[in-house]
Amino acid sequence: MSVHSYTWASASVRRRRPGTAASALPWVLAAATILLEIAYPLVHGDARDRLTVVTVVVFFLASASHALVWRGAPWTLGFVVLSVGVGLTVEAVGSSTGYPFGTYDYGHALGATVLGVPWVIPLAWAMMSYPALVAARRLTRRWWLTPIVGGVALASWDLFLDPQEVAAHHWAYAYPTPSPPLLHGIPWTNFGGWLAVSILLMALLDRLPRRPADDRQPATLYLWTYASSVVANAFFFHRPHVALAGGVVMGLVAVPYAWALWSERG
Repeated sequence: MSVHSYTWASASVRRRRPGTAASALPWVLAAATILLEIAYPLVHGDARDRLTVVTVVVFFLASASHALVWRGAPWTLGFVVLSVGVGLTVEAVGSSTGYPFGTYDYGHALGATVLGVPWVIPLAWAMMSYPALVAARRLTRRWWLTPIVGGVALASWDLFLDPQEVAAHHWAYAYPTPSPPLLHGIPWTNFGGWLAVSILLMALLDRLPRRPADDRQPATLYLWTYASSVVANAFFFHRPHVALAGGVVMGLVAVPYAWALWSERG
């Protein structure tokens, strides 16, 4: 983004700044998300399963509330319909047919299902697709490149997510091999499917209009997810191989994004 366009965007944000109470809500929910994720390694068993569901719901509300405050109700409705709809559709098809992720089955710990999919799963797609889209739009304005960057931003998160959820028995793969280096037990098909679906989802979401906004909240959530996932896998879950794989691949977006935001300061 040029200095001129950034100055214009900053002025537009100032003109359209919402009220204090409205702008505070997304930050409150973001803080709650971070606290819940900090608690995750400290609890076990059924309590961890319940915490997983609560964390996804709060993260989803943090993303949706920021979209609502800064981008408006029609934009937010489009975002929710697209992200939740695509998430539910691909998971329902995937768990029924094995495409595009590979053959897998859900456990019972995540609660009630919709079309055979735990209801919280589509919310997980939506919660992370919002900060991934914001990051991609910050890093590029080219119509063909934004879905690719956003797709990598979203799909790379699964390098952390899938090992964690398989270990928690929230789902399991019938054919976990062949698998990528450092990520044994998670098939290549899963990551290929995630990348393809993520690029498609980002292409759809990028049709929503670009509007000036204070995007520090989704930036914080994205970079927190990256950094905390590396630390948690390296030091709490005893999976340094996952920390390395996810840290490198998700870092392809997270590191340039952090640098871009840092360079804007002042």
